[in-house]
Amino acid sequence: MTRDFSDPDNYMNREISWLAFNQRVLGEARDRRNPLFERMKFLSISASNLDEFFMVRIASLQDMVEAGYDKPDISGMTPADQLEALFRKTHRFCRKQYEVYNDSLHPELKEQGLHIVTYRELRKKEEKFLEKYFYKNIYPVLTPMAIDSSRPFPLIKNDTLNIAALISNRANGDPTQKEHDIATVQVPSVLDRVIRLPKQEKKRRRVILLEQVIEHFLDVLFLNHEIISSGCYRVVRNADLSIDEEEASDLLKEIEKQLKLRQRGQVIKFEYSRGMDRKLVKYLKKQFNVREEAVYPCRGPLDLTFLAKCYGIKGFKRLKAEPYTPQINPQIRADRDIFAQIRQGDSLLHHPYESFDPVVAFIRQASEDKDVLAIKQALYRVSGHSPIIAALERAAENGKQVTVLVELKARFDEENNINWARRLEEAGVHVIYGLPGLKTHCKIALVVRREGDGIKRYVHLGTGNYNDTTARQYTDLGMFTCREEVGEDATAVFNMLSGYSEPGHWNQLILAPGWMKDRFLTLIRREKENAQAGKPARIIAKCNALCEPDIMEALYEASCAGVRIDLIIRGICCLLPGREGISENICVRSILGNYLEHARIFYFLAGGAEEVYLGSADWMPRNLSRRVEIIFPVTEGTLKKKVCHILDLQLADRRKARILQADGHYKRPEKRREDSPEAQEIFCREAIINSLVTGKNKTENDQEGEMV
Repeated sequence: MTRDFSDPDNYMNREISWLAFNQRVLGEARDRRNPLFERMKFLSISASNLDEFFMVRIASLQDMVEAGYDKPDISGMTPADQLEALFRKTHRFCRKQYEVYNDSLHPELKEQGLHIVTYRELRKKEEKFLEKYFYKNIYPVLTPMAIDSSRPFPLIKNDTLNIAALISNRANGDPTQKEHDIATVQVPSVLDRVIRLPKQEKKRRRVILLEQVIEHFLDVLFLNHEIISSGCYRVVRNADLSIDEEEASDLLKEIEKQLKLRQRGQVIKFEYSRGMDRKLVKYLKKQFNVREEAVYPCRGPLDLTFLAKCYGIKGFKRLKAEPYTPQINPQIRADRDIFAQIRQGDSLLHHPYESFDPVVAFIRQASEDKDVLAIKQALYRVSGHSPIIAALERAAENGKQVTVLVELKARFDEENNINWARRLEEAGVHVIYGLPGLKTHCKIALVVRREGDGIKRYVHLGTGNYNDTTARQYTDLGMFTCREEVGEDATAVFNMLSGYSEPGHWNQLILAPGWMKDRFLTLIRREKENAQAGKPARIIAKCNALCEPDIMEALYEASCAGVRIDLIIRGICCLLPGREGISENICVRSILGNYLEHARIFYFLAGGAEEVYLGSADWMPRNLSRRVEIIFPVTEGTLKKKVCHILDLQLADRRKARILQADGHYKRPEKRREDSPEAQEIFCREAIINSLVTGKNKTENDQEGEMV
């Protein structure tokens, strides 16, 4: 029987699915089983996520509507339909955020010794302290801006906090006059938003927000005027870059130009403090030309990302998750000869449970090794003080042939990557920017070394960025190998990125946008055929998002054939499981924990042979069609077992998992024990045990590989 899988009822809208993900993030802020400061951090993350969603996804939909584009998506919703639904849902979501802050977190924080006070709650000593603080640290930085016939309304930059005021000239003598002047002042982002008040009580901290202090002293900024009313406001602008790479003679300069335009993009969200004078609200709405549904009154401090700053306040260790130190993987150690260890066999690192140091050491040792001839690496996002960038610079200075692909279009990291690209070029590194029209998202590094038996290639492949900071926060996997077939493929990847050559065949690496999608479809259909033939069939996929139509249809077909399918999808999932006659054999779960789930793992039973793949690609159209991505097989038996163990533990997690229902809602697993362990906790424990147990048994080979 042929089924029609194209029915829109079989799919969830991508944007609504993303919002459901952010609701799960907010759910962690409400979950009292989490330490209080971790809940505070999750609320901050939900606010940051929502801002980016507006800047990119809502902005894109708004552009479509204004351009007259009305083609329905896979769920049957037009851009206009989506906007209407999303504005309704985001208003509800924002109200829930402030309910969590006002009714739960704020009072609980106060009870536990961290009080975020308003100016009205200050003590006399604190008022005196803030008066001195204002004149010494804040006042010199402020730029008050009056608005009148000779001074037009200024540019309000994207994602900045501002204070608007109705003022009257005291010289007029009538503060009740109907016409008042309007003024605005930006809350400086260069100053700490969270101001710590003088410590007076043991184990208690009182803090106040910068905007509260500025608003109190507004009359100092507008002398000879009376402040009738004031309030905070903030705008979120369209930040989606529009770059014609074919026409851009210099991609770096074109992106720099677009970054400046980002600050002037169309306003797509206008927030203001509830209680702001109606006249001010009306005036600001007119200036920003913002639609009514994009106006968000907030019952509390604007921009809840300030809570991430509060997380760093010392003295509250008891209210945070137990700190964890990434452990040494005895198979590949940073303090020993990396190349000698890789020659002993493939090795796999599981971050952040296992240290990222060997990845840094791989590039650092290569930069100083006299036998290393060349280093090639693709960089998508790196940290602010990247040791990998420093090692690449040193390698070029030491005469190595160094080629680095820096992805300038990594969203919201464009400026950072431009700076790194310029710095690398100054050091003598050959910097390339990838292929026109495609983002280079693959995670790969290649070291070419001269050895006694000839040239040998060492390769690192991963699921995450070469970022030593996020490697402590994101769960990712990385593999080291010096197998010749992988080295050949790695060389071909960089030749393809820097030139026009592409080999006639590939050994093990699977690339997008070339044939990765077709390979995935082949692997899924093979499981379907095995099930139809009465053989065991199984698919497990772990990634960040699933919304590629052909992949989803293939999974539906496999489910109908009897293939058992488990999907661990952190964020967007447009596939609906458990639908009668369509997806009864599919289970979808999302896991949210202290670490951001970021690894991409794909498992296929393959008639008992068990094929396991890792890589950089999600099951999304952009990853499979508009990005350079790499998926690679894990073939060594021990490493394959390690990856399968990761999947097994995540499928058994009944504490941090949420199960997607057939109607598009997520629920906690049934029969959930409160004391049941979570996968991330177990990975931490196992990494510690592995480091301790294996570390005691140094072999002669280990000792030979130690650094001199």
